[in-house]
Amino acid sequence: MKRIPAGFLPPVALDAASDTPMYDQLSEWFRHAIIDGQLRPGQRVPSTRSLAIELKISRVPVLSAYEQLFAEGYLETFVGAGTCVARSIPGDVLKSTGITERHASPSQESAPRRIAQRVEGLRTPAQTWANNQGAFRVGLPAIDHFPITTWSKLVNRHSRKPPIDHMVYGSAMGYLPLREAIAEYLGTVRAVRCDASQILITTGSQQGLQICAHALLDAGDRVWMEDPGYPGARQVLKTIGAEVVAVPVDEEGLDVEQGILRASGARAAYISPSHQFPLGTTMSATRRMQLLNWAVHTGAWIIEDDYDSEYRFGGRPLASLQGMDTDDRVIYVGTFSKVMFPALRVGYVVVPKDLVPAFATVRDAFDTFSSMLYQVVLTDFIREGHFARHIRRMRALYLERRTALLEAIQKYLGDRLEVIGTEAGMQLVALLPAGVDDVAVSIKAAQKGVSARPLSICYATPPHRGGVILGYAGANVHELREGVRRLAACI
Repeated sequence: MKRIPAGFLPPVALDAASDTPMYDQLSEWFRHAIIDGQLRPGQRVPSTRSLAIELKISRVPVLSAYEQLFAEGYLETFVGAGTCVARSIPGDVLKSTGITERHASPSQESAPRRIAQRVEGLRTPAQTWANNQGAFRVGLPAIDHFPITTWSKLVNRHSRKPPIDHMVYGSAMGYLPLREAIAEYLGTVRAVRCDASQILITTGSQQGLQICAHALLDAGDRVWMEDPGYPGARQVLKTIGAEVVAVPVDEEGLDVEQGILRASGARAAYISPSHQFPLGTTMSATRRMQLLNWAVHTGAWIIEDDYDSEYRFGGRPLASLQGMDTDDRVIYVGTFSKVMFPALRVGYVVVPKDLVPAFATVRDAFDTFSSMLYQVVLTDFIREGHFARHIRRMRALYLERRTALLEAIQKYLGDRLEVIGTEAGMQLVALLPAGVDDVAVSIKAAQKGVSARPLSICYATPPHRGGVILGYAGANVHELREGVRRLAACI
């Protein structure tokens, strides 16, 4: 049997001083609530005893009202479910009321429905390529290979009898044991210089970027951003009214000299130096030193987005820019969404010690703190070695899938695509032939069930040559090959 919705009721309005009998008032209220859609067909309603207690009236008028509603066809009884709104309200009942559907849009006489101007600036065309979950969804890890059995055991361990301090309000900075585990991991694997007091737990890297923007920037401040770069970061900067300064990226990463020419006094720079999004380049040591020197001499901040540096196929992950910083100018942002699963919604920010109070204040203003259950589960997942084993397995799997994708591109598209950014991460970029509209290709591919994100949406101004960003981590070898075959038909 179909599950019956819970028996919640909107507030019942009764007038004890009215000449209308109480049962008539109650039955009339139910009729209007059902016809207006406040009570849905099949929704459970309280028992007569429960409703009488809630309304603080005798049970007799409630029984009389229910009997009348049963007779008119508004209520019915289901075995094992109790009294519910009738699945099918008689049509003549609806017609006789003369009640019409609510207006789908405001009337012409109503006042303007204004929204913030910054929201208008954030609106983008429909991204149909984001509706598919297979090949080549960007940022999607291999969910089918996640150790769900191990994870479920840990969830059960902590949800069966959680201690009181895991059920009350937590610290805005996050669960201390998790922060300790993250600090240890980052120091070992990414050469990040920090301790647990500097780790701020977030609901993913996107919120980490939002907290950075609100803690460090004011409206009108100029911020360097890689061009092409991560569209989500551009959206965050726009929401606070910052002026985004597009700085070109070449084979050495962000061109620092161009950034100085365009906005030497910028307040901050947003970069992804270990694996530039979307081109996949790695920032050279020379550029890193230039960027750090610029920040030190101008008092600027550097936001380092290290979203998927765990996956390098040419050797160990590179050291972070934050580890080279001797003046505490770098704020390091990371996430577990790419290495585990997106719905986990756990990320982190490594904050310079003198900025911790400001960042904690902003975090508290946003949504107080992250889910405690997933924080404690993730702590055990890391401490017991499951996290390290999972990354090792995924590194081998993604290498296999990347190889399969490159072979399929060569088979079905030959030299028509120029592939770049293949040495690390979970996606690569395929540049299209000159003159081919990458947005049109992406829309057409989406119609064939293929998620190929257009490269041009990552640029501040239209590029000379379009391309598609192809994620390969979340699709198996067969799906990748079939995806390339379908994509070839769209170019």
